[in-house]
Amino acid sequence: MLTLLLSALALAAQSTPVPPQATQLPPPVPPVPAPVTPVLEVDTRPYVALATDLGTIVVRLETKRAPITSANFLRYVDAKRMDGFKFYRSTKSWGPANQLVQAGNRGDARKNFPPIAHEPTKATGLTNCKGALSMARLNPGDATTDFFLLLSDIKGFDSDAPGGDGVGFAVFGEIVAGADIAEAIFNAPISPTAGEGVMVGQMIEPQVTIKTARRVPAPADAPKGCVVKAP
Repeated sequence: MLTLLLSALALAAQSTPVPPQATQLPPPVPPVPAPVTPVLEVDTRPYVALATDLGTIVVRLETKRAPITSANFLRYVDAKRMDGFKFYRSTKSWGPANQLVQAGNRGDARKNFPPIAHEPTKATGLTNCKGALSMARLNPGDATTDFFLLLSDIKGFDSDAPGGDGVGFAVFGEIVAGADIAEAIFNAPISPTAGEGVMVGQMIEPQVTIKTARRVPAPADAPKGCVVKAP
């Protein structure tokens, strides 16, 4: 009799359901996503300060898009051969749509490095907008020291400009500070007689000297700029 009772109790214990919470592990805690740290793009482009008689202009060079022309400019800067170069031309006579100043070696030609290959804007993806730093030339591949600072958009200087020569002028940087100094150079007095051909009426007198040209850190408030063409 006792044996039967014990068997019945054991059978009852086996058939009694065990609450699920007694055998299951608690649900896993959902992972906390790590904070998203924005990727800051470091500006590795070189900046150069041109200290002139009228004040300082800071330009930024597009070394990745126009490596040949930028390297040429920096070669003069790093060798200190740009010290003493002159801003000697202003195109006020061309009207408001074609405003630029031109600078270069107006003294000892022995300071010139060899000419460089031409980098057309259709290859670099840059454009001759207001503030652009462009290489002056007579023919493609003969540029040495002379450069333009544009004070207006001159899209006719782009190599793919309608009606242009298909070559254009090589953009390799732009003004990021001191645009007012470039304007002052543009508005400097002009000789009524100096120059030849189209240069008559465009020669600055007295010329504005680049006293020093040196690399400088990127300004904290450097503008994005306009020379890189929108996709």
